[in-house]
Amino acid sequence: MNDLLLDTHALLWWWTDHPSLSPVAREVISDTETQVFASAVSAWEMATKTRLGRLGEFSGLVPHFGASVTADGFLHLPVIHEQALRAGSFATTHKDPFDRMLAAQAEIESLTLVTRDRAFEEFPVTTLW
Repeated sequence: MNDLLLDTHALLWWWTDHPSLSPVAREVISDTETQVFASAVSAWEMATKTRLGRLGEFSGLVPHFGASVTADGFLHLPVIHEQALRAGSFATTHKDPFDRMLAAQAEIESLTLVTRDRAFEEFPVTTLW
């Protein structure tokens, strides 16, 4: 199993023990042999959606992003320019900038993306749900 990168919804559902998180995702995230990464992209997406009033019940998690990532033993994944360049150059019509960045990070860092979002099928990344 590759190390994991959590899509924003997977991270939110993990933190809230939400029933929408699949049993497979829950199991691999819990595996102590696997390194789990939370991206700065998810912090950006959560803050943006909170500002727009679209994060709902999860908006209270935003101020605690960094501490929550650390408390769960996850690793912080910053955005670097190589990832940004890759995100902008994907030959796909998918426009969501958060998805494009997460896909670029997963591809460049050789991480399995934990997501239920089928939009990632357009990208050269391995997903798990």
